[in-house]
Amino acid sequence: MKPNILIFMVDQLTGTLFPDGPADWLHTPNLKKLAARSVRFKNCYTASPLCAPGRASFMSGQLPSLTGVYDNAAEFPSSLPTYAHHLRRLGYQTALSGKMHFVGPDQLHGFEERLTTDIYPPDFGWTPDYRKPGERIDWWYHNMGSITNSGTAEITNQLEYDDEVAYEANRKIYDLSRGHDERPWCLTVSFTHPHDPYLARKKYWDLYENCGHLLPEVSALSYMEHDPHSKRILDASDWKKFNISEENIKNSRRAYFANISYIDDKIGEILDALQKTNQEAVIIFVSDHGDMLGERGLWFKMSFFENSSRVPLMISSTVLEPKLVAEPVSTIDVCPTLCDLSGCDMDKLARWTEGESLLPLSNGSIRTNPVLMEYAAEASYAPLISIRLGPFKYNRCDIDPEQLFDLESDPKELYNLATLQNFSKELSEFRKISDAKWDLASFDKEVRKSQAQRCIVYESLRNGEYYPWDFQPLKKASERFMRNHMDLNEVEERQRFPRK
Repeated sequence: MKPNILIFMVDQLTGTLFPDGPADWLHTPNLKKLAARSVRFKNCYTASPLCAPGRASFMSGQLPSLTGVYDNAAEFPSSLPTYAHHLRRLGYQTALSGKMHFVGPDQLHGFEERLTTDIYPPDFGWTPDYRKPGERIDWWYHNMGSITNSGTAEITNQLEYDDEVAYEANRKIYDLSRGHDERPWCLTVSFTHPHDPYLARKKYWDLYENCGHLLPEVSALSYMEHDPHSKRILDASDWKKFNISEENIKNSRRAYFANISYIDDKIGEILDALQKTNQEAVIIFVSDHGDMLGERGLWFKMSFFENSSRVPLMISSTVLEPKLVAEPVSTIDVCPTLCDLSGCDMDKLARWTEGESLLPLSNGSIRTNPVLMEYAAEASYAPLISIRLGPFKYNRCDIDPEQLFDLESDPKELYNLATLQNFSKELSEFRKISDAKWDLASFDKEVRKSQAQRCIVYESLRNGEYYPWDFQPLKKASERFMRNHMDLNEVEERQRFPRK
């Protein structure tokens, strides 16, 4: 019998706060309960540390260089199979409540039903342009105002969105319990928190009044101490126009932690509805990428440093014994894992995904393949790649010096070993892996082509009458509650759980 599947995705939650489930000091009772019955992946990495590329890779099991989703305004091709397509072919009903940052006219990508619209635009308006290095597009680029304006708020754009995401997901869980559709189900619930702006409701803010983690472990570096890509990230965030105080940093991190607790509450509501309706499901908890949270003076994502690229991943299933897995894995492994759990032919799936099922690893097997990452969006002038293998992380870009970090001896990535002669062997091996996987010059050419084409299309479509691609949730009022084409007695019986 195929299991039901409930996926919780959050936005910009760093895996460094999930060494073995949530850190002890986080106020997350629901996630801690989930962790106790899950396989926890200590070293899970995003495929790309930005929303749309990371999510497209998560859904398809492929890196951005194959999906073509290089940045937050790159189209997700309709022809690319996702886990929603694979499961739907197997007979699942598939639904999404919340964010997935699909760009393009296809706003479903295998989901049979979407319960909400998205929080971000689906068009090409946020396209970066490698032809204009250093250009900063103020109306959509991150800036340090998120830090200087951090604090409390009872309602924000994002709180309104996630309240709706949780409400619709809860309704869907109750609706599924009525048994009108006998197919197994996969429900993806995708929140936008704890993504900046760093604003939290006072109820959650107060939980961290005496928190001992309100300052970064690696203090802000001077601008000249940063590597070239980190300098570009700082410039893209317009750092020179803001005076960031220690209080700003503490408030931002406190609000971020508070919003983790807010999300924990929302997840708890949905898990409670699942339990009350006597439904069982495989449960997956994951983030699209992390947040630097002031480490080194950097914020948000866009970096291969651990805070930005490492994400939490937990899988709860009756076929898996709860345990901690320390070997590196990727978010692109989730798609084949879902297929493996649901009985998909993995040999056929192999042609559609670069990831690998996590079930063997969860049951004690050893992984030998490296974990790969890519980045080719704002704050980059050429594609960057990263390889995580064994204790090492290797970063490469045609316009930047190489980086090699030993994460076992240097978890804060303070010492670049690529400049040391006694690590020449390791460096040579990583170069071989990189050369076998990527032609960085061709990668750069494809990114530039995509950017230039999208700039033309976006400018064109904004002239004259404009028809948006935003998903418009359809509420069929004539099929809800009681209407005159229905039998009242039948309605009352069908919509009740449990029935007599």
